[in-house]
Amino acid sequence: MKRATYFNKTATSISIDSLEKFSVKAPSNLILLGTFLLLFGAVSLFYYLQPYFEEIHLERMNSVWGITLMTLGISLLTIKVSFIIYILFLYLRYKIISPVTNEELPLCTVIVPAYNEGELVYKTLHSLAESDYPAEKLQIISIDDGSQDNTWQWMQKAKNELGNRVSIYQQPKNKGKRHALYRGFDLATGDVFITVDSDSIVKKDTLRIMASPFVVSEDCGAVAGNVRVLNRDKGLIPRMLNVSFAFSFEFIRSAQSTLGSVLCTPGALSAYRKAAVFNCKEEWINQTFMGEVSKIGEDRAMTNMILKQGYKVLFQRKAYVYTNIPERYKNLYKMFIRWERSNIRENIAMSKFAFNDFREGSKSGTRILLLNQWLKMVMAYPALLLMLFFICTYPLLFLSSTLVSILIFSSIQALFYAKKHSASESLWAYPYSLFYAFTLFWITPYAIATAGRSGWLTRDLSKDQLKEHEQQVDVIPVSVLE
Repeated sequence: MKRATYFNKTATSISIDSLEKFSVKAPSNLILLGTFLLLFGAVSLFYYLQPYFEEIHLERMNSVWGITLMTLGISLLTIKVSFIIYILFLYLRYKIISPVTNEELPLCTVIVPAYNEGELVYKTLHSLAESDYPAEKLQIISIDDGSQDNTWQWMQKAKNELGNRVSIYQQPKNKGKRHALYRGFDLATGDVFITVDSDSIVKKDTLRIMASPFVVSEDCGAVAGNVRVLNRDKGLIPRMLNVSFAFSFEFIRSAQSTLGSVLCTPGALSAYRKAAVFNCKEEWINQTFMGEVSKIGEDRAMTNMILKQGYKVLFQRKAYVYTNIPERYKNLYKMFIRWERSNIRENIAMSKFAFNDFREGSKSGTRILLLNQWLKMVMAYPALLLMLFFICTYPLLFLSSTLVSILIFSSIQALFYAKKHSASESLWAYPYSLFYAFTLFWITPYAIATAGRSGWLTRDLSKDQLKEHEQQVDVIPVSVLE
């Protein structure tokens, strides 16, 4: 099979026929038009009904309940705005670490766990092998975690083409991503471990950029990569999340990196110092929550355990990885539930050390980041109850004020994306905020109530999907497999 360049062309057109498609009936421009008509209509409604809203306000001010709600609302808004200003201050101070020379680069092991990924793992391994990292300093390991489809055959195909550039292994049964990574850590020979999801494509210089901070900074224990959406042209959800991801990584994680306290190194692309991993890997693999073995949140858990050791966790903005995300609502909310459950668990775990003297230097910024996480958790149910109260009592006020708030806060994301990437694509920040506010608002309350569950939720395949995967490749014999 002819090799291709996977970043410029193939990466953005990878076939993901195995995933169910999100059907888009209306053209994108009509969706954007409808979004802005709705938002600006809300502004007009808010202005037109101002006398009515003032009457409601005066009525509420005559009751203790009303005064309490207003005070709470103003306090929360003040905290939120203050936090955004603080993050902006940190973002403006962020500096990336430039790539070091070939001679300075450390021995590096890339670990790719795979489960029911089909052809995607093949393309991931090729993109890694085509990196500009010195071949003699790079070890690539991929581990099939007991897939039900033909993932192993695609890994064999990559091995057949790449030879000793890649080593492949197969778990006897599905044990979870954490166990696959654990095996990879034990097999690794590098001084730096880089983990990459098996549905992700890296740029040619990504590995070099990820490994460089460990050379420059002795107190760097982990590095987070910059995750972008690979399948953003496949549906509305990926297109909207592409803008959200850019803001989450390039703005929020840049600010966190200034403090040396990125809260989560993403599964799609992360790097770890070997010594830091080996200091905690037994605790990590045996981690439990509410008496049950943890099967989710391996990335946030590893980040926490490395921060706890006193290391810094940084973000490299130019270390790009392009990954597939769900295209259907059902798969999206399952992914968000898994992420939120992990956040809840690890916020609790982080609180056990973050307010102690866990490392040298200032720790106040790290604690502010954690307190912001706790604010979201603590306010999840009160916010839900208040929303239901206002829907029932003042529906027009609720609808107009919610839409005006979406317009204001979405503009922050849109302006950021327009400055860094594309003005036209930035407009998708507005539909996404609407989409989240009205269809995903329940994620955090539900995740809190079900935090003890550990199901992955998004990796099992239906019978039809398994058949599609089986039709994608002919098994190519490989004479030698490690």
